[in-house]
Amino acid sequence: MSQTHLADRDRPPTAGRRSYRMLWIMLFGGWLFAYADRAITGPVVTWMIDNDVSFMHAAQNPHALGGLIGSLFFAGYMLTQLPSGSLGDRYGHATMLVVSFVWAGVATIISGAITGLFVFVAMRVLTGLGEGAFYSNDRALIVAHTPAPERSLGLGVAITGLAFGLTVANIAAPPLLDFGASVLGKEQGWRMPFLIFGVLTLLVSAVMWWFLRRLVGRLRPGRPALRLLGVSAVFCALIMALFWASDSLGLPEWASALAQVALALAIVFVMRRRGAFGQPRARRGGSGVIDRETLLIYVAGIAILWSIWLFGYWSVAIVSSAADSSLVEAGLTAAFNAGAGIIGFPVGGWLSDRALQRGWGRRNLLIAATVAQGVLVLLFGIYLQNVQQPSLWVMGLLLFATGLFLNAVQPMSQALTADLVRDESRGAAFGMWNLIAEIGAVASPVVSGALRDTTGSWSTAVYVDAGLVLASAFLYLGVRRTGPLARDDAGPEGGPAHGESVVASAGD
Repeated sequence: MSQTHLADRDRPPTAGRRSYRMLWIMLFGGWLFAYADRAITGPVVTWMIDNDVSFMHAAQNPHALGGLIGSLFFAGYMLTQLPSGSLGDRYGHATMLVVSFVWAGVATIISGAITGLFVFVAMRVLTGLGEGAFYSNDRALIVAHTPAPERSLGLGVAITGLAFGLTVANIAAPPLLDFGASVLGKEQGWRMPFLIFGVLTLLVSAVMWWFLRRLVGRLRPGRPALRLLGVSAVFCALIMALFWASDSLGLPEWASALAQVALALAIVFVMRRRGAFGQPRARRGGSGVIDRETLLIYVAGIAILWSIWLFGYWSVAIVSSAADSSLVEAGLTAAFNAGAGIIGFPVGGWLSDRALQRGWGRRNLLIAATVAQGVLVLLFGIYLQNVQQPSLWVMGLLLFATGLFLNAVQPMSQALTADLVRDESRGAAFGMWNLIAEIGAVASPVVSGALRDTTGSWSTAVYVDAGLVLASAFLYLGVRRTGPLARDDAGPEGGPAHGESVVASAGD
C-alpha cells in the first residue's frame, strides 16, 4: 500500500476530532458547485428550445434531444465511477477529489466557449467523466475520517451541497441567460452560465486543494490524473461513437441512451471478470463490494438517481409547461424540490445513525422513507394530470415534500453500503453504487423528454418515476446481512474494532 494511500485513508485527522467536521463543510462546497455545473444544462437547454438556438431548433424532437444531452453527461459521469474509486483506493481519495474538481471547472468553461452540437455534447461528456471521480472518493474520505456514530450524518451534511447546487442552478440560470443574451446576443446567451460557474468552480478547487493538503499531507495528482485521463479518453470516444452512430442511423434518442446503459453494464462485467473488485469472497471473508446484499442496494439506487434527474433536469420545464408560467417563476418553483435537500440530506443521515444506535436498523428506515417518496411522486403526477391550471404554490409544496424524502434516502443508502463492505474497498464500493445507480441518471432525462414529446404531458414521466421508486423499496427487503464478515482493522475514531461486524445495520 502506497504512502499516499495510507495518509489519505488511514491516518487520523491531523487536527483531531474537529477536522472531520471541517471536511464535511469543504466537501459540501464541492457538491454545491459540482451539481450547479451539471444542473445548469437543463435550464440552458430549455432556454435554447424556447429561443430557437440554431443547433437545438433544427431537432425534430427538441425535448428528447435535450434529454439526450443530459443523459450523455451522466454516461460519462457513470463510467468513471468505478475506475476513479479504485484509483482513490490506490493513490488517495483526497488526491482524486482535487483532480476531479479542477477538471470539472476547466471543462465547464470550455463548454461555454465552443460552438456546434457535436463539440458541445463532447464537452458535456468530458465534464461528466471528470466529475465522476468526485462521488466515490468524497464518500470514502468522509467515512475514513468520521467517527462511526456520526458517519451517516457526515455523509448527509456534505451531500446537502447537492441540494444547494440544484437550487442555485435553477434560480441563477434564468437571470444569467438573460444577462448573457444582453452581452453576447440572443444566439450566444446560453454560454454565460457555463462561463460563470466554471470560473467559480476553479476558485473553489484552489481552496479545496489547500484544505485537503492540510488534512492528509502532500498531494501528488500527476500520476492518477494521467491514468484517469487515459481511461476517460477511451470512454469519451466510445460514448461519442455511439452518439454519432445513433445520429447517422436516425435512431431515437432513447435508443442511444439505452446503448450508453449497455456500455456501462459491459464495463462492469469486464472489470468483474478481470478481478477489479478484489479477491474472491471465499478468500477475503466477504468484502461485499459486489455480492447479493450490496447489489440489491446498488440496483435500488437507480430509482434514486432517476428521481433526482427527472426533477433536477426537467423540473423547470415541467412547472412552466403545466402552469404556463415564465422561466423565472418556474425556476423559483422548481427550486422547492432541490431546496428540500437542505433539510432532507442531514436529517436523513442523522435519523439513519439514530436508527442504527437504537437497534431499529438503517434498512427499515430506508424502506419507510422510500415508500413515502414514491407515494408523494404519485400524488404529484395525479395533480398534473387532473388539474387544468395547476397552482405554482401547490406544485412547489408537492415538489418540496417529494424532495425531502428523496434526499433523505441517499445518506441512508450510502451508510448502509459502508456498513456492508471492508474499509479498504470502500472507494470501489461507492464507485460501484454510483455506477449502477447512474443508469437512472442516464436514462431519466432522455426517456422523460421522449415521453413528453410523445404524450404532450409530463404526467406519464412522473408516473414512471413513482413506479420505479416504489419498486426499489421492495429490493431493500432483500438486504439481510448486517455487515462484513470481518474487518481488517479498526475504523477511525470510534469505528468497530478488529473482527467486529456492524450490528443491526440492515435491521433484520
